[in-house]
Amino acid sequence: MKIGFDNDKYLRIQSDHIKERISHFGDKLYMEFGGKLFDDFHASRVLPGFEPDSKLKMLMQLRDEMEIVIVVSAVDIEKNKVRSDLGITYDVDVLRLREEFESRDLRVNSVVITHFNGQASAVAFRERLERMGIKAYYHYIIEGYPTNVPLIASDAGFGKNDYVETTRPLVVVTAPGPGSGKMAVCLSQLYNEKKRGVQAGYAKFETFPVWNLPMKHPVNIAYEAATADLDDVNMIDPFHLEAYGTIAVNYNRDVEIFPVLDALFTQIYGTNPYKSPTDMGVNMIGYCISDDDVCREAANNEVIRRYYTGLCNMAEGEDNEAEVNKLTLLLKQAGLATEYRRVTVAAKQREASSDEFSAAMELPDGTVITAQQSPLLGPSAALILNALKHMAGIPHPVKLIPAEMIEPIQKTKVSYLHGHNPRLHTDEILVALSMLSLQDENCRKAIDCLPLLKGCQVHCTVMLAEVDRKVFQKLGVGLTCEPVKKQRGNYRKFSQ
Repeated sequence: MKIGFDNDKYLRIQSDHIKERISHFGDKLYMEFGGKLFDDFHASRVLPGFEPDSKLKMLMQLRDEMEIVIVVSAVDIEKNKVRSDLGITYDVDVLRLREEFESRDLRVNSVVITHFNGQASAVAFRERLERMGIKAYYHYIIEGYPTNVPLIASDAGFGKNDYVETTRPLVVVTAPGPGSGKMAVCLSQLYNEKKRGVQAGYAKFETFPVWNLPMKHPVNIAYEAATADLDDVNMIDPFHLEAYGTIAVNYNRDVEIFPVLDALFTQIYGTNPYKSPTDMGVNMIGYCISDDDVCREAANNEVIRRYYTGLCNMAEGEDNEAEVNKLTLLLKQAGLATEYRRVTVAAKQREASSDEFSAAMELPDGTVITAQQSPLLGPSAALILNALKHMAGIPHPVKLIPAEMIEPIQKTKVSYLHGHNPRLHTDEILVALSMLSLQDENCRKAIDCLPLLKGCQVHCTVMLAEVDRKVFQKLGVGLTCEPVKKQRGNYRKFSQ
């Protein structure tokens, strides 16, 4: 994988910048942390070299002066809202996040349940937290939020919320997902700290859009594609331009809410320390891009990947036409077509010549490997084997996994587990390959090449099963699929 991002520099200058921001305020800094603290695969895809847990590693450098508050909305608890990437509800993810943080020796202060209005499920969740020894607080719905500033910044507004007791100079406020109320928790704490004579400040950590890259830079377009379902729009920060005469990129929600934040800060402190929404941010990621061309190419691939994901979701029956329309528009704005990815063209050509579902992978040296499904293997499983053989220098005719070993597995899948697809999935061939590697030198060499797949691009002419998609994700492979659903020996093509 070509590297376009200096991860070591990022870890160094980002933590230093946060320390500097803490020093601007008296006693405490509340930092709203947007995006994912770990497993940030989007950032690692568009900024090759950025590690998925980079932000967490950066915070670990501040662990002695930091504590974490996790926020979850009572509305999301009531609706059993699910994190689509993990398949777990937000309340369960709160417990997962806490466990992940504490396993890394990061202090979790408490959980704040926002938008509370007596929801029985939220009450039950708080009781569960308290039985586990976790401090939990309620923050209530405030009528007219966020525009009714006089009410919000009063004892009947923020003053009604439970006060979250904190002890360290940096309080990171994070959540399972967007819309949880992180900003409101920070502002409520500022109001209540002020009443107690504590000088506290606010800052926002948001990875994207990258404020010091051009608005139409592929990395920023990829952010719009990633949030197409939220209808976020990148825009020039007009407040920053007016205050400094400098162009900075932000997104519509932050720009729209800034006049309200300005009024709230003024109501609480008598003045606003920030002149623009960009001023509130502490993100230094744009300064750590080491090869702009590499990041542009990676981001272009991500835009196309998001486009294909939207089409496949629609093929699965999701009502996401508006999202797909926006992704189509972003594709045109970026001057891209799906043929930009060499693997897209190669996979379609292989299918046309074989009349079988096919897949293609571009290897680190630029070689494009293709494969098609067979009675024994699905297209993604066959592709992995072909790619590993090529990288290990194993002649293509060599069979790494004998047919006589695959057939008993197929019999178990169909006869005993009542599956409909006898072909082996990607994870199954990797398990078989691993077992054979104990005795077969070729299999061992092939398995040893697995880490080299990180950063490779793959396209498949049929929608893959979830198990195959997850294997590619864990390997760090950029996957796209045609919106084609396989159905018991035939297939149905979906067209937008």
